[in-house]
Amino acid sequence: MTGLLFKLAISLTSILALAGTARWLKLGGDARIRDEDEARRLAREVECDFEAEAVVLDRAGMGALLRDAQGRQMLIRRHGAHFVGRLLDRTIEARLDRNFLTIGTGEASFGSVTLDLGPQAQYWAAGLRHLPGAVS
Repeated sequence: MTGLLFKLAISLTSILALAGTARWLKLGGDARIRDEDEARRLAREVECDFEAEAVVLDRAGMGALLRDAQGRQMLIRRHGAHFVGRLLDRTIEARLDRNFLTIGTGEASFGSVTLDLGPQAQYWAAGLRHLPGAVS
């Protein structure tokens, strides 16, 4: 019986140590875009010359769409505990369903994302029709 309690105590201590280490290293967590400034910062990390003039955030903070003065649009989405982004061109697939805009880049590694943009979804969906780049 004593051996079993000892094993249980060692296991519990190990689990707590691993959890503490993960927290100290800031691994995992709930990655969300908190505001427009954070979305702009993430966009500059993807493309250093991208200065967003307009930003719309997913209501849950899972992604964002941004547009610069040149008319380029960037999609930022959550990827695990981090964010990834892509400049969009006419090769994307977009589908509007009320307040939800689903965008697929055609890249298997990036996938598609559905953003809850609220009443702004229609405006941003219309803007995707005027993207530069490859002809669809």
